[in-house]
Amino acid sequence: MAYDADVIVIGAGLAGLAATAELVDAGRKVILLDQEPEQSIGGQAHWSFGGLFFVDSPEQRRLRIKDSHALALQDWMGTAGFDRPEDHWPRRWAEAYVDFAAGEKRSWLHGQGVRFFPVVGWAERGGYDATGHGNSVPRFHITWGTGPGLVAPFERRVREGVARGLVELRFRHRVTGLSRRAGSVDTVTGEVLEPSGIERGQASSREVTGAFELRAQAVIVTSGGIGGNHDLVRANWPERLGTPPERMISGVPAHVDGAMLGIAEETGARLINRDRMWHYTEGIQNWNPIWDKHGIRILPGPSSLWLDARGNRLPVPLFPGFDTLGTLEHIMGTGYDYTWFVLDQKIIGKEFALSGSEQNPDLTGKSIRDVIGRARADVPAPVKAFMDHGADFVVEKDLAALVRGMNALTKEPLIDEAALHREIVARDREIANPFTKDLQVMSIRGARKYLGDKLIRTASPHRILDPKAGPLIAVRLNILTRKTLGGLETDLSSRVLTEGGEALEGVYAAGEAAGFGGGGVHGYRSLEGTFLGGCLFSGRTAGRAAAGAVG
Repeated sequence: MAYDADVIVIGAGLAGLAATAELVDAGRKVILLDQEPEQSIGGQAHWSFGGLFFVDSPEQRRLRIKDSHALALQDWMGTAGFDRPEDHWPRRWAEAYVDFAAGEKRSWLHGQGVRFFPVVGWAERGGYDATGHGNSVPRFHITWGTGPGLVAPFERRVREGVARGLVELRFRHRVTGLSRRAGSVDTVTGEVLEPSGIERGQASSREVTGAFELRAQAVIVTSGGIGGNHDLVRANWPERLGTPPERMISGVPAHVDGAMLGIAEETGARLINRDRMWHYTEGIQNWNPIWDKHGIRILPGPSSLWLDARGNRLPVPLFPGFDTLGTLEHIMGTGYDYTWFVLDQKIIGKEFALSGSEQNPDLTGKSIRDVIGRARADVPAPVKAFMDHGADFVVEKDLAALVRGMNALTKEPLIDEAALHREIVARDREIANPFTKDLQVMSIRGARKYLGDKLIRTASPHRILDPKAGPLIAVRLNILTRKTLGGLETDLSSRVLTEGGEALEGVYAAGEAAGFGGGGVHGYRSLEGTFLGGCLFSGRTAGRAAAGAVG
């Protein structure tokens, strides 16, 4: 039987688009499959903030940030904590990715028309020693146009391939099996789902209208992770992070369910590091949801007071924006699956950004005027909408009313007004103390020494109980599912490996399905800004490798 294409790519997210674009450049014929409708092309990257990890970029240098390959590699390895035999390929991928981020990554994207916001963010600051977790310097570069701006050049390249007769886009095709006919894995089978006109991200019909069988010399799996499947998240939840949350909200739609990972494993692929995952601790319920249990992550500055469910301040260095999984581990040890930010309007106006392209219309729409308007506003409009409508927000003029509102949002009234008053007063007292012992206050002052933070990310130090800074605000924070850090084990050519360490002939993987490369390039933790870049790097690698292997 003749082949239907040179390569079949499973998944039309960013990794799948990058792989397909490279195959087109090599003149290969591709069938790109996705179970969702065409309007969801780009997958989760479309909804992203567009953050990218660069090393020693022009944006960093303009802000007098001194970065280097050696420093970035130190930070990556200190954060990843590779310690397993199966970390061989993830470690190799990490080294290759830092080379990419410090080398051609920015120029490669710039050459395709991608541009970047001039202020570099400082995510995952760590707060431990120099060789431990966290970014030593700001490295979080926001794409001008956010996620859609990053998807656009790769979608354009793929659609150019369609126009040239090299690419077939087959949406509503759900893969259910991989098999062999000529030695290597060369056959993809599945179900055709009925057409759907739903808007991007909304739940589409699962009504089956037919079946398909396609053959190609190679298959690239770019189907994503498990973040929309809460049962699978709980099943893989690591003991080191405590008891799985009773309640979670979703940073991805339900169709991000990990089904393709199981299919690849049944075909002989090795799935490693499945207990490594990346979930956020600053999730809020979307007041205007697109998918079920839709949550948004707050990208916080360093000033909010972070309290556990009982009103106790989180320990050092678990400040906003410092250590995502360290905070998650602590939270799950408290016996509750939520925490609180307590702050005021002055802090929320300067320090709250919301992750997601739809929550940043100024950056997504590439409007300089609107970006300036955001900077001048007391509270940015998307944040103000959550203050007005968000189920997790309490806004009050005095502390007594704030505490009553906080206790009304939870099963048990756990917050004691007198104890919270003492905690805030003690923190506020340190604001006036130039010799403070409060490490969060030190961190706020340290952040404002960086021009980017001073301009748009860190409020000037002030008392939370100062009436001029009010009203007071409390935000209930939920566990928000997001990324799978483990995945299909791959070598540096993105070839999927078996339990014996040999290549599973004909099968490649990229993006979150491959743990963004190797089966877990991030190790236990991420430096942030590395997920989209991991999709691009591994997708590009898989596309080029498969193009070279077929003829």
